[in-house]
Amino acid sequence: MHDRTERLLDRSVPVVTYCWGPGCDGAALALAELGFRVKEMPGGFEYWVREGLAYETWQGPRHRAADPLTAPVGAEDCGC
Repeated sequence: MHDRTERLLDRSVPVVTYCWGPGCDGAALALAELGFRVKEMPGGFEYWVREGLAYETWQGPRHRAADPLTAPVGAEDCGC
């Protein structure tokens, strides 16, 4: 993994792991141990969308209202 990771990733850019489950923790730890700056996005892309954050598709920018079951009140004003 080490050689391939070094070829594919730029150390000057933070790496974001996003998925659902303990695999994210393991991937983030392995990358951090190789010296990469790592951020985790628990809940993956699904929770990104459910929290009302913008995203892009092949059709262009998209945004959905925050799901009150997953997003804290006032999440739209967090400055994310």
